[in-house]
Amino acid sequence: MTNVLTNNQPARRTDTFPLAALAALLSVLIVLGIGIGSSFMPPDRVLAALLRQSDGPDQVIVWTLRLPRVALAALAGACLALAGTILQRVTRNPLAAPSILGITDGAAVGVVAFLWTFSDESNNLTVSVHWLPLAAVTGAAVFTVIVATLTFADSRSDPTRLILYGVAIGALAKAAVTIMMILGPVYRASQALTWLTGSVGAAHWTDVWTVASVLALSVPLLWLAVLPLTQLQLDPDSARSTGLSLGRSQTSLIGLAVLLTAAAVAFVGAIGFVGLIAPHLARRIIAGRGAPFLIASATLGACLVLAADIIARIAIPPLELPAGALTALFGAPLFLYLLLLRRRPA
Repeated sequence: MTNVLTNNQPARRTDTFPLAALAALLSVLIVLGIGIGSSFMPPDRVLAALLRQSDGPDQVIVWTLRLPRVALAALAGACLALAGTILQRVTRNPLAAPSILGITDGAAVGVVAFLWTFSDESNNLTVSVHWLPLAAVTGAAVFTVIVATLTFADSRSDPTRLILYGVAIGALAKAAVTIMMILGPVYRASQALTWLTGSVGAAHWTDVWTVASVLALSVPLLWLAVLPLTQLQLDPDSARSTGLSLGRSQTSLIGLAVLLTAAAVAFVGAIGFVGLIAPHLARRIIAGRGAPFLIASATLGACLVLAADIIARIAIPPLELPAGALTALFGAPLFLYLLLLRRRPA
């Protein structure tokens, strides 16, 4: 117990280099992501435009067309990674992630139901699109409560039961989404399908500011949650003995994970497995715990979604693959590997 709590130091000298390396990687991906488009823009022109030291066309291309997409990908990736980190700590299960526990699929139900209900025959929304995040949060919260209720009602001590209930409820959510797409307005089906595969191609600055606002509001909460997240690594009795209010901490942290997930998927779609992969990679890179681990996880999440979007744009031009398909391509094998590891006898 002592070692776990001692690891909750806010910073370690050994964490400085990995965090600096991750920041450099994210910076390179941001410049590369801005440079790639219908015509390639070299890094010096990208940097000049970002610093407002170039001419008019470059300013328009960078600030109006490309930077919103890159910024949204990075912010959404950070939100998903932080949500996955929180869930893995709260459940003490390395397989936990928003896309595994049905949270992402629940948000998908909320978003598709919103599109289905508030669309007219001209393919326009009859209400403000700013209500879309609320629909995503509502769907994610409802399905999270269902999964949590089923898990707590199950008296078995199998640690994978949370994952199994999440997968089952997530499958039900996918079925509900498919049925709504078939029965709903045809003119909204293509938009819903694009959203479900996960894409940042239609990013706007309003989307960026909304996701950034949620992330900014979450930062002080995460700072306050550094110690509880470390205490939650202990078994329940040991965690209580350190003064942690277990139920209240778990409920509030899961609520924060749902909010971060819904804020991301409301605008970039159902990009899966980022919340699963990023914490595992951060655990291998950062020697310490606490705030450096959260920063590393968020940075890796941003890098993963940015890299997926860049690959999606250059893989088979002029077509663009959905970024969510690429994260699933690499995330699904990792999930199976982790699942097999847990079933292997010690």
